[in-house]
Amino acid sequence: MVTELSHFVGGTHVAGTSQRYSDVFDPNTGGVQARVPLASKAEVVTAIDNAEAAQAEWAAWNPQRARVLLKFLDLVNREMDSLAETLSREHGKTLADARGDIQRGLEVIEFAAGAPHLLKGEYTTGAGTGIDVYSMRQPLGVVAGITPFNFPAMIPLWKAGPALAAGNSFILKPSERDPSVPLRIAELFIEAGLPAGVFNVVNGDKEAVDSLLEDPRIQAVGFVGSTPIAQYIYENAAANGKRAQCFGGAKNHMVIMPDADLDDVADALVGAGYGSAGERCMAISVAVPVGQETADALVEKLKERIKTLNIGPSLDAKSDYGPLVTAEARQRVIDYIGDGVAEGADLLVDGRDFVLEGHEEGFFLGPTLFDNVTTDMRIYREEIFGPVLIITRAENYEDALRLPSEHEYGNGVAIFTRDGDTARDFTARVNTGMVGVNVPIPVPIAYHTFGGWKRSGFGDLNQHGPDSFRFYTKTKTVTSRWPKGAKEGASFVIPTMK
Repeated sequence: MVTELSHFVGGTHVAGTSQRYSDVFDPNTGGVQARVPLASKAEVVTAIDNAEAAQAEWAAWNPQRARVLLKFLDLVNREMDSLAETLSREHGKTLADARGDIQRGLEVIEFAAGAPHLLKGEYTTGAGTGIDVYSMRQPLGVVAGITPFNFPAMIPLWKAGPALAAGNSFILKPSERDPSVPLRIAELFIEAGLPAGVFNVVNGDKEAVDSLLEDPRIQAVGFVGSTPIAQYIYENAAANGKRAQCFGGAKNHMVIMPDADLDDVADALVGAGYGSAGERCMAISVAVPVGQETADALVEKLKERIKTLNIGPSLDAKSDYGPLVTAEARQRVIDYIGDGVAEGADLLVDGRDFVLEGHEEGFFLGPTLFDNVTTDMRIYREEIFGPVLIITRAENYEDALRLPSEHEYGNGVAIFTRDGDTARDFTARVNTGMVGVNVPIPVPIAYHTFGGWKRSGFGDLNQHGPDSFRFYTKTKTVTSRWPKGAKEGASFVIPTMK
């Protein structure tokens, strides 16, 4: 049975009217499990109308806004299992990984519940004779989030939590590939006490995105996805006078020093490279062993571990990873593997022929491992976004440091070593936004900030942490004077602190 999905506007589900739809697949079987409407410009405008009408009342709720977020936390935890199952069925990541997806989103909601503290301004008494100066953070108004398929719970919550806590109303345009969890999140916000219209979900494609970018009432846009679209949204948001934080692709390296524990490294690489079928912007996709002896030993350990991976249905607790999200995503990865072979990389493990018995039409792909990949190859330069790990050997530490630093993407990087001086030098000098030391996926905790450099990120402020409240608020500064006694007459001199 194919489920008909909807938009969520003004506190209720709203059927699509554009007569355009997108199929939502079950990646485990290849079958269509739902249809999601793709919004027209008129439908987006209706959502913005609702958000605009609801925003002022919501902004006046402080500090009750934090209480709504706390109630929402309770409701999501109550439904964790059902939400994880829905997410797993639409995306293809395992149940355990789906729970992690939701939990990492909830951690930002927990952080955002501290908004009354984070929204405090600054105060100076006696800035001049009888003059006090203070600042306050106020909401922008109506803001929007455009989020990717690979984290259908985490990224929407990363965007919505701080935006709502700061007093904005929020319009979410989730991926049309797995929209059911975002729609359920909208329902749970209403159940938690959020006023109707403050959180809206509009499903759609480029027409919906462009409508959000063009409407002058949208004050800020947050995006996560591919680099070309991140740049498109950033440029168009700026052209329309909006704030934008747009995060794009990645090519995350892991540098392995000769003193590293190679068993620990191999385990970390297999988990970080093949987990969630490689469909993570923080996946490790390039292993950089330093020295030929280190590289040769690492290759043997990786091949042993890859043989034991269990690729299976996403709802099977024994599966290490499940299918890719769509047939097109699977074919894209297969094409990259073919390019790697054609360009002369050594294909050590080939996942293209993997077929899961009983799920022959599913979007499964086995793990692939390349060695001796050079920096001019397409599989090194571009983000593959699949279960493909490549090895690019470095002769020494300086060569290894240069690889992630000079790559056009600068999302995350890791180094595995027992030497504190090497680790300290690496973290200081490497040209990326997030660094892990003996940590393969260096996603910061919620009260620090998440964001990449170079072509992995567009905009001045990052996701979650204090940056998120700076992004979703504007600062008003007040200079106040209460004169005593007689009037002093007009002054034609600019005020100073003297």
